[in-house]
Amino acid sequence: MTTENNLAIVDWESHNPPTDLIFDDGEPLESNRHRIAMNVLIRSLQQAWCDRNDYFTGGNMFIYYSSNQIRNRDFRGPDFFAVLNVDGTNSRQGWVVWEEDGRYPDVIVELMSPSTAGIDKGIKKDLYEQTFHTSDYFVYDPFDPNSLQGWHLDDNQEYQPLTPNENGWLWCRRLGFWLGTWEGTIDRESAIWVRFYDVAGNLVLLPEEAAKSQAAKLAARLRELGENPDML
Repeated sequence: MTTENNLAIVDWESHNPPTDLIFDDGEPLESNRHRIAMNVLIRSLQQAWCDRNDYFTGGNMFIYYSSNQIRNRDFRGPDFFAVLNVDGTNSRQGWVVWEEDGRYPDVIVELMSPSTAGIDKGIKKDLYEQTFHTSDYFVYDPFDPNSLQGWHLDDNQEYQPLTPNENGWLWCRRLGFWLGTWEGTIDRESAIWVRFYDVAGNLVLLPEEAAKSQAAKLAARLRELGENPDML
């Protein structure tokens, strides 16, 4: 934990942090596609790590981190974020840093639009680099397949741009997954989505995709056994 984080926690403890925090400003996501894109990232990570309880992932949830932020009503709610090495079984309305032992998100993805791209790659990027010290930060516009960009925090606590691999994917070091694009239909909407891939290049599946894949494998196995009864 950095000295800055320690000072922030001491300040909150000595000044009785507020308990009447707002967790919903009533503002919807930019579009239905943005909502689906957010849920794809959250649900696929939960599926990949379904046997783990040592992380938390959420999206479009407020992150509270300073008294000035609350006074200025400067709400920050990343479209997707993940925090590692925390108790993932705790119920949370938002992420309140002083209630989480000073922990900030390890990974953030912002889903851009033409009206928010400047903020996402400007003010927010600076905040996540200089205050949150978020290890991996990515941006993507669900309506622009060529918009994926990412940065990783170096040893000097400065963001360095990530270089795409031959598939155009970016490596997310903290999660151990690639972040890349995938074309298909999800929730009845066809688009080019930003999705996770494992180290072998396999798509990280959504729960319903994983169930369908398992059913197909089982059906194939049963057919194989039916054709070859000696295998029973």
